[in-house]
Amino acid sequence: FMGAVVAVSLYAGRKEQSSEDYFLAGRSLTWPLIGFSLIASNISTEHFVGMAGAAFGRVGLAIASYEWMSAICLIFVAWWLLPKFLKAGIYTMPEYLEWRYDRGTRTIMAIYLLVIYVICFLATVVFSGAIALNAIFDINGMFETRFGLEPEKAQFWAMIASVWVIGIIAGSYTIYGGLKAVVWSDLIQGGALLIGGAIVAFLGLRLIGDGNLITGWKSFSLANADKLHTVLPWNDPDVPWLAVFVGGLWIPNLFYWGLNQFITQRTLGAKSLAEGQKGIILAAWIKLLIPFIIVIPGIMAFQLFRDEVASGDGAYPYMIKQILPSYLRGIMFAALAGAVMSSFNSGLNSAATIFTIDIYEKYINRNADSHKEVVVGRWATAVIVVVACLWAPVISNFEGVFRYIQEIWGFITPGIVAAFIIGMIFKKMPAVAAKAALILGAILYSLFRIPGWVLKSGFDAGHIAEGSVQWYIYKFSTIAFLHHMAIIFIILATVMILISTVKPLSAPVKMPETTSIDVQPYRYRYVLGAATILATVLLYIIFW
Repeated sequence: FMGAVVAVSLYAGRKEQSSEDYFLAGRSLTWPLIGFSLIASNISTEHFVGMAGAAFGRVGLAIASYEWMSAICLIFVAWWLLPKFLKAGIYTMPEYLEWRYDRGTRTIMAIYLLVIYVICFLATVVFSGAIALNAIFDINGMFETRFGLEPEKAQFWAMIASVWVIGIIAGSYTIYGGLKAVVWSDLIQGGALLIGGAIVAFLGLRLIGDGNLITGWKSFSLANADKLHTVLPWNDPDVPWLAVFVGGLWIPNLFYWGLNQFITQRTLGAKSLAEGQKGIILAAWIKLLIPFIIVIPGIMAFQLFRDEVASGDGAYPYMIKQILPSYLRGIMFAALAGAVMSSFNSGLNSAATIFTIDIYEKYINRNADSHKEVVVGRWATAVIVVVACLWAPVISNFEGVFRYIQEIWGFITPGIVAAFIIGMIFKKMPAVAAKAALILGAILYSLFRIPGWVLKSGFDAGHIAEGSVQWYIYKFSTIAFLHHMAIIFIILATVMILISTVKPLSAPVKMPETTSIDVQPYRYRYVLGAATILATVLLYIIFW
C-alpha cells in the first residue's frame, strides 16, 4: 500500500516545473480529488487518537460537533469565500491580506501560520501517528526484545523511530511532487482511511452484539445513553452548547475550512470555481459520516475496555489491537499510516508554499523566477520535516493531543478570522485595524489561557482560597477555550470597527480579478448545500 501511494504520487508530480504547477497543481484539480484531499488532509491520527479519546472519556458524542458543524462551515466557504479567493487569483491566504490591506498584514499572518504549522499541526500529526502505530503493533515491545531496553526507554525510542519514519516517507514524495503528488496520495489514503474506520466500527458493533449488528447497536445505545448526546451544558469545559451553536466553535471552523492555507490550497488549485464548490460539498457530506467511524468507536472502546485502558488517547489503538483479526491488521495499518501521512504531507506543502511565496519571494529574492521558487519550496519542505520531527516529542508533556492542537490554534484564530471577515464586510477598513486584530488577538489569548495553565500545573487548584484574586483568575482562565475565542473575536471586531470609524479609507479597496480561472459557479450549489445543512440539523435532532 505504501509503495503504491509513493509510486502514484511521484508519477503524478513528475512534471511540476513552474511554481503554479508545484504549489497549486497547475490549477487543474477536479472535484473528486479536492473532496477526498480535504478530508484526508483534515482527518489524521490526532482524530483517531485524540477525538476518539475524548469520546472515550467524559465528552462522548458531543465531540462530534467539531465534525458536523464543519459540514455547515464548508457550505459557507463554497457559497461565499471560495468565489472571492478564486476571482482574486491568489496562491496563498496571506496574499489575499496584502491585496485587501498591505504587505505588513500579509507578513504577520504568514509568520503565524508557519510557526503554528510546525510546532502545533505537523508535530502533532507525527506524534499522534507514532502513538497509534506503537500501540497497535507493539513497537515498544520490539525495542525491548531487540535492544534490551527498559520499558520506559523502549517507549521513548520507539516513538522517536516512528516519528522519523513517518516524516521521511511522507516528506520524500512531497518534496518531489508538490501539491499534485499530495492530492493523489490523499485520494488513495482517504479511501483507505474511510474503509479502515468502517471496519473497526463494524467489528466493534458485532462484538457488542455477539455477532448481530442490530443487537449490537441496541445494546450499545442502551449501555452508553449518557454518552450519546451532542449537547452538553453551556459551561462545559470542552464542548459547551453555547459555543457550538452560537459562539466559539464557529471561529476555529471558519478559520480552519475557509482561511487556513493547509486546507484552502486544494480549492485554490481547482480547475474552476464549479469544480472547487463540488469538491467542498463532497467533503461536507463525508464530514457528516466521520463521527460514526471515529467517535462512536471511541465510545465502544469505553464499553468494552474501560478497565484496561489507562488514558483516552490510547483507547482507539487498544481496541484495534484487541478486536482486529491478524489478516485485517495490514488494512488498518494502511488506513492509519495513510491518515497520518496525508495530513503531514498536506501541511508540509502548505508551509513550504507560505515560506516561498509570502516570505522568500517578498523579502529574500524578489527577482526569483518560477524554477527558483520550486527549488526553494523543495528545500523549505525538507527543513520543515526536520524541525517538526524534532519538536514532536515535546507534545508528550501535554494532556491529550486533540485538545493540545485545538488550544494552540487559538493564539492566531480569532485575529485571522476578524481580519478577513470584518475586512470583507467593511470595505473601507484600514490596514492598521487588521494588524491590531492579528497582534491583539494573540496577546489576549495568552492573557486568557496561560494563567490557567500555570496555576493548574504549579499549584493545587483546590487550595486556592475562594474569592481571592487567584481564584477569580483561575476560574476565568479555565473556562472552555471556545468561550475565550468568542470573547476575543467580539473584542477584536469592536476594535476594528472603531478604528475604521475614526480613520476609514478614502475609498473601498478594489481587489484584483483574474481572467485565467473559470469563475462560473456550480449550478446546484445552493440546493446541495441546503441539503447538507438539513442533514446536519437532523443528526442533532436524533442525537440531542
